[in-house]
Amino acid sequence: MLYNRVTEEIIRELAVIAGARNVLLDPAKLEAYSHDETSKEEYAHMPEVVVTPESTVAVAAIVKLANRAHIPLTPRGAGSGLSGGAIPVFGGIVISLEKMNHVREIDYENLTMTVETGIVTNEINNLVKDKGLFYAGYPMSLETCMLGGNIAENAGGGKAIKYGVTSRYILGLEFVTPAGDIVWLGGKLAKDVTGYDLVHLIVGSEGTLGIATAAIIKLIGLPAAKSDLLVLFRSPQEAISCVPVILSKGLIPTAIEFMDRRSVETSCAYLNENLPYAQCGAMLLIEMDGRDPALVESEAEAVGDLCMEQGAIEVYVADNRTTQERLWAIRRNIAEAFKVYCPVQSLEDIVVPPASIPAVIPELDRIAAQFGITIPCYGHAGDGNLHATLVKDPEMSMEDWHRIEPQALEALYEAISKLGGKISGEHGIGLKRKEYMKRFMSPVELELLKAIKRAWDPNLIMNPGKMFDLEKGIG
Repeated sequence: MLYNRVTEEIIRELAVIAGARNVLLDPAKLEAYSHDETSKEEYAHMPEVVVTPESTVAVAAIVKLANRAHIPLTPRGAGSGLSGGAIPVFGGIVISLEKMNHVREIDYENLTMTVETGIVTNEINNLVKDKGLFYAGYPMSLETCMLGGNIAENAGGGKAIKYGVTSRYILGLEFVTPAGDIVWLGGKLAKDVTGYDLVHLIVGSEGTLGIATAAIIKLIGLPAAKSDLLVLFRSPQEAISCVPVILSKGLIPTAIEFMDRRSVETSCAYLNENLPYAQCGAMLLIEMDGRDPALVESEAEAVGDLCMEQGAIEVYVADNRTTQERLWAIRRNIAEAFKVYCPVQSLEDIVVPPASIPAVIPELDRIAAQFGITIPCYGHAGDGNLHATLVKDPEMSMEDWHRIEPQALEALYEAISKLGGKISGEHGIGLKRKEYMKRFMSPVELELLKAIKRAWDPNLIMNPGKMFDLEKGIG
């Protein structure tokens, strides 16, 4: 189908719906909405207009207008995504939920909170921590990302091994369909099999089926104690091979984060930090938490002993908040540090079955040697989700990089496929990985996804060009 352009008449209608102050047309302001955290040079595309509505009613009216006029519509949160999911590939309207950030209700009796999806994820925990509660479904970027983006990607993070990902904590959604209808799905229920599970179809749908404007999220008790272990190994293979051993012993860490030496060095340099990595080829950052401080301490000690039995050089214990934050800051800033080292890179989000984790590192070494590039690796080893990052050498020409990158990605994805893995564990498919979907899905499975998209969004206006291609074009 052909998409129509945004006309002066459409802009006037948007101003009536959302208020003129919430309709952005200045190219300097539009530029910020043309990209996410993927490469601007490779993926950015300017919207024709950005609208920042302040209510679900306004969102629905904008969607109705776009559907009637056959104008592509791209939902957006904080723009912190890593797959190009919020980039307006066909121009049209970007609808940003940044101003829809209110808490509608905190229900302490049912342990739920109802919030608009433009809220910054970390703010949720700030509001309930004094009550001994927290929202456990948050990703690593909780201080910058918005809940709506977490829902769109079914975001995970460092603590998913114990607490799970976003979908586990989304009980209900206020949802605007591609036709502009408003519907509440789910509710404050621990169990519900009343029809298809539409809530969890929407979670992870990357904004291609509609727009979640509010969510009922589940809260749980905040752990009273935690202990972090920084475990040093001589090689990445030794470190990563220790992970399945830990998981097989009945111990359930909150997180097991893997960092190879290159990742640690780069992040430490970026933060002006120091870690004892002189003899170290890789590290595991392991967190234990719980309600009983004595039990947490005992389990942390057991994990440390197990790591030593598996060949660890040293185990450092961080049992105070200052030291814990230092360690986690190094882990959280690896991606930013590599952007400073070289902004030209391909941050991947591979995921394999837990038992296949040790087989990943030799494959990365082989691919790096084959193509003459650096592939630092870090990520959530406890659930098999690793961020292998293809990084351009600063001395390499862009011509060589553009030739090598797709070949190296093909090799990486082929290796992960053979290990029973997939191309994304938490960052999503978006624009960046959609060409590879057919490799990881059978034609029947892929057609089921497309059939759902066509049924929900027959005019194909909702975040087109993401996840997979259907009919598209611009008139």
